[in-house]
Amino acid sequence: MNCTSFASLRHFSCAMLLLLTFGASAAQAQQSYNVLKYGARNDSTKLSTEAIRKAIAAASKAGGGTVYFPAGKYRTGAIHLKSNITIDIDAGAVLYFSDNFDDYLPMVPTRYEGIDITSFSPLFYAYKAENITIKGRGIIDGQGKKWWDFAEGKSRASQDSKWQQEFFRLNKDILKPDLPGVIERGFMRPPFIQPMYCRNVRIEGITIRNSPFWTVNPEFCDNVTVTGVTINNPKSPNTDGINPESCRNVHISDCHISVGDDCITIKSGKDRAGRQMNVPAENYTITNCTMLSGHGGVVIGSEMSGGVKKITISNCVFDGTDRGIRIKTARGRGGVVEDIRVDNVVMKNIREQMIVLDMQYANTPAEPVSERTPRFRNIHFSNISAEGNQAGLLNGLSEMPIENVTFSNINVDAKQGFTVREARNVAFHNVQVNTQIGPAVRAENAQQLRLDGLRGTVPTGAPLVELGNVTDAFVYNCFPAAGLDTFLKLKGADTRGIVLQNNYLKAVKTPIAKGEEVKQPVEITAAEVPALAPERSGTTTPSRSTTIVERRR
Repeated sequence: MNCTSFASLRHFSCAMLLLLTFGASAAQAQQSYNVLKYGARNDSTKLSTEAIRKAIAAASKAGGGTVYFPAGKYRTGAIHLKSNITIDIDAGAVLYFSDNFDDYLPMVPTRYEGIDITSFSPLFYAYKAENITIKGRGIIDGQGKKWWDFAEGKSRASQDSKWQQEFFRLNKDILKPDLPGVIERGFMRPPFIQPMYCRNVRIEGITIRNSPFWTVNPEFCDNVTVTGVTINNPKSPNTDGINPESCRNVHISDCHISVGDDCITIKSGKDRAGRQMNVPAENYTITNCTMLSGHGGVVIGSEMSGGVKKITISNCVFDGTDRGIRIKTARGRGGVVEDIRVDNVVMKNIREQMIVLDMQYANTPAEPVSERTPRFRNIHFSNISAEGNQAGLLNGLSEMPIENVTFSNINVDAKQGFTVREARNVAFHNVQVNTQIGPAVRAENAQQLRLDGLRGTVPTGAPLVELGNVTDAFVYNCFPAAGLDTFLKLKGADTRGIVLQNNYLKAVKTPIAKGEEVKQPVEITAAEVPALAPERSGTTTPSRSTTIVERRR
């Protein structure tokens, strides 16, 4: 054999060796561990917790693998995942989690409504793991009713159960929230799925039902994907759907959610505990989801003390939720919610507000600005069709108004329109609001308001726009419906800097109604009012009694 042939053979042998080595590693990494071979029963006749633990341990010892549940009915307690483990629940498989509270002991580090505690193990739990997956076409059932009954029943006044006493023993030095609540009762229901401090988490395809508490609740995780998941919780306390808290790089898509509380909620810790951890929720995408029963479709807060930023919500349908998009907080939370975009959303049968930004979720008195003061800013809504009770509510703080909010290309049919209070730099562009009660847009104690291309129908006697104690409003390119009684109603002694331009007001009976307490002039182009209506009792039209600065072009 010549040197060239020998060299070629050597390279070929090395290539084959590498191929075999990597092929063996890949096969080993993808090895399946059938829980039936480790003693699990799929006829629901015994608890399979220990068998599942053995299967996970075997896969972990081999460097990782898939723990497989074939069709059948299983009963289990808490399942703890390790790195490089995939849980595969096949079609026809149902995992019923035990409703014996002892099956979730010993207690583990967890988080409950933004407070870091030691409590019952979540049903699926992972701590400081990476590359973990729960997937399949099967069902996991949390059998939450016993948890709900205990939490909502006599235990509200009782603290004498062995579980509560164990909680108090393990949580002597925790930072509690500012206001008393469930922590003082000492009985914290476990979340269904809660990875903590994990990387590369994936939950795919499964159906989840009857969660004891929050359903999918990653905490302090990086790179989380929840896709193609169905969550069905009946009317029940605090059984939110997907709650990624203080995580980075979260992707939620193609999910169907109907729950007893909020469908998707973004959080980052509560009060002092959240500010001390100071881990924001950031870089979230939520897309292609349908949300039915629930208090809110997508909700941010109210536990947002670590901050929430860079969130996009798109291509979703909310049908029958109490609210559509809800961002909420209160004095004492602190934290900043910023850089939020909502686009291409349909809302129907909304029982409360379709869009709500509420900084007074708890009724508290004004206080000096400090780390306790929350902030909402840079929040934008576009391409939305909505129908329900109230178009929207922006409710800021006197010491910290909501800042820089836009509504663009929005169509709303609602009992009531938009209310804007304690806000600065709010703009409506190409928005149509049809109401049954009151104006399309009502603003109070607001600054720098822009209404561009506002349209809509309102009931007889109501103005299209009502401004009270508003400073610096620019109203332009509006085209109110024919027969409107009043286009713009002004109230409040602090109302000033109101400018109208390029509005089509021919069919409006009273272009401007101005209260006697409004002392500042309205700047308006004469071309907008081709025929000034005569004064009527209780209103002021642009006539001799209203100061008008005419700008002829």
